[in-house]
Amino acid sequence: MNEKLKDIIDNGKTALGIELGSTRIKSVLIDGAGAVLASGGHTWENKLENGIWTYSLGDVWAGLQESYRKLAGYVKAETGDDLTAVGSIGISGMMHGYLAFDENDAQIAQFRTWRNTITGEAARILSDAFHFNVPQRWSVAHLYQAILNLEPGVPDIRFLTTLAGYAHWKLTGEKVLGIGDASGMFPVDCNTKNYDGAMMGRFGEMAQAFPWRLGGILPEIRVAGQDAGTLTEEGALLIDPSGKLRPGVPMCPPEGDMQTGMAATNSITPRTGNISAGTSINGVIVLEKMLKGVYPEIDTVTTPDGNPVALIHGNNCTSEIDEWAGLIIEASKVLGAEVTLGQALDAIFEAALSGDPDCGGLVYYNYLSGETLVHLEEGRPLLVRKPDASFNFANFARAQLYSAIALLRYGMDILRENEHVELDSMLGHGGYFKAKGVGQKMMAAALGAPVSVMETSGEGGAWGIALLALYMRYKAEGESLVDFLNASVFAHQAETVADPCESDMKGFEAFMKQYIQGLPVVRAALDCIK
Repeated sequence: MNEKLKDIIDNGKTALGIELGSTRIKSVLIDGAGAVLASGGHTWENKLENGIWTYSLGDVWAGLQESYRKLAGYVKAETGDDLTAVGSIGISGMMHGYLAFDENDAQIAQFRTWRNTITGEAARILSDAFHFNVPQRWSVAHLYQAILNLEPGVPDIRFLTTLAGYAHWKLTGEKVLGIGDASGMFPVDCNTKNYDGAMMGRFGEMAQAFPWRLGGILPEIRVAGQDAGTLTEEGALLIDPSGKLRPGVPMCPPEGDMQTGMAATNSITPRTGNISAGTSINGVIVLEKMLKGVYPEIDTVTTPDGNPVALIHGNNCTSEIDEWAGLIIEASKVLGAEVTLGQALDAIFEAALSGDPDCGGLVYYNYLSGETLVHLEEGRPLLVRKPDASFNFANFARAQLYSAIALLRYGMDILRENEHVELDSMLGHGGYFKAKGVGQKMMAAALGAPVSVMETSGEGGAWGIALLALYMRYKAEGESLVDFLNASVFAHQAETVADPCESDMKGFEAFMKQYIQGLPVVRAALDCIK
C-alpha cells in the first residue's frame, strides 16, 4: 500500500484538474506543492458534420467520466481506499467556439469549435466596428455570423459560453468564466477586469433587434483566486457516476487551455511567454502594455489574473505528423513488421535531427483544416519540392516539424518588427516537445531564442488548471498568482534549455522564405481540388 499517497489524500490538501483538450480529456490530481499524485485520460476526436467541426455534449461527459474513473482507479489500487474527496477542482477546455442555450437550458445548434473557419464576414465587420482584432474563432464572431446567416435559434439564446464554461455550469450551477477564457469570447478591459464596455455598447447597437443583450447572455467573469462555486450533488455524479465523490468541493474559475498553459509553464508575468504545440499551436507573450496596432494575425487575450497577452494562433500543428505516423504503421504492416504509434512518432522526430538545416529544399504545408493566418477557409496538406531537392526521410521529417511551427514564426516577426516586443523567457509544452530535445531545437531555430521545457510540461493544461484550483483554495491572504506559483510550485522545478545554433537559424530562414513564397500554391490547391 502507498501510505504516502494515502496520507496526502486523507490530509485533504489536493486539487483536481480536468481539461477537455482537442484530442484528449485528462484528469490530474496534485498535492499542495503541485506534484502529480494520479492521472487518467480519454482519447476523443472532433468530427466534421454538415461542414462544422464539432463534438457532441454526450461525448464530453462520457470522456470526462472515463478520465476520472482511471484516476480514481489508480488511487484505489495504490491506497486501498475509494477517492471520495479532493481539496478543490478546476475545469479547463478549448477556448472560443459557439455553445448556445435557450431559457430551458436546451442546446441551440451544434457545438462549433475553435477549428471552424466559417465566420470570416462577421470577424471582419466586428474588427472594423471595435477597432480591435476579432478572430474567426471567437464566440462573438460565431454569434454575429449566426445573426448574419439569419439562423432561427438566435432570438432564443439565453446563455452563450465556452466548453469549460459549459462543464463548470453543469457541475456547479454557476454561469461564470475565468477572465482568460472570457477574453476569447469577447474583448475584455484589463483595467476593469470585465468585458469592454465601449465595445459591448457597439455590439448592442448592431444587435438591437433581439430580445437579449450580450452582457446578459455571456458568463460572469472571475479572476484567478476568486471563488466560482462548489460542486453540486448533480455535478459530483456527472464526474463520478458511482457516487463515491462527495459534493461541496470548492471550484476555481473555469479557464481556457491557453491560460492553463500559462500556469503550467509559469508564464504569467510580463516579458515571459510560452508555446503550446499540439493539435493547434499557440504562441503566448505576456505584454508590458497593450498593443498599439491592430493585426489580423495577432489576438489579444489575458492571463488568468487579467494581464494583456499577445497570442499567435495556428489551427494546425502536429495532426499532420500524426497522419504520417499512421502511414508508417500501415506500411510497416505490409512489410511484416509491427510498429506502435509511439515508435512511428519517435522515428519522425529523431530522423529530423539529421536532416539538412533547410530541409534539403523540401517545403511542407500541414493544413488539415482552414488557417486564418494565411486566409485559407479549408485545409489542403501539401508537399512541394524541386526535382533536384534532397528528398530523403530525414529531410521529410524535418520539413514536417518546421511546417508545424512556421506560422508561429510568422506572427513573432510581426510583434518584433511593429511593436518591439521583448522576451526574457519562452517555455514550451505539448506533444511537439515530447521527444526530448527535438522540438526544442526546431523551435529555438524558428524563434532565434532559447526555448525551455519543464519536466512537468507533459502534464499540460490539466496540471495547469489544477494549479489554479490549488491557488484559489490555499493562497495566503493577498498572495498574487505569480508569487504563489513561484514559491509553492516552481521553486524546485527542473527545466532544460535549448539555445539556437547558427546553422539551424539560417536553415529555417531559407525554409521560411520558400514557405511564404509558395503559399499561392496552397490557395491554388484549395481552388482546384474540391
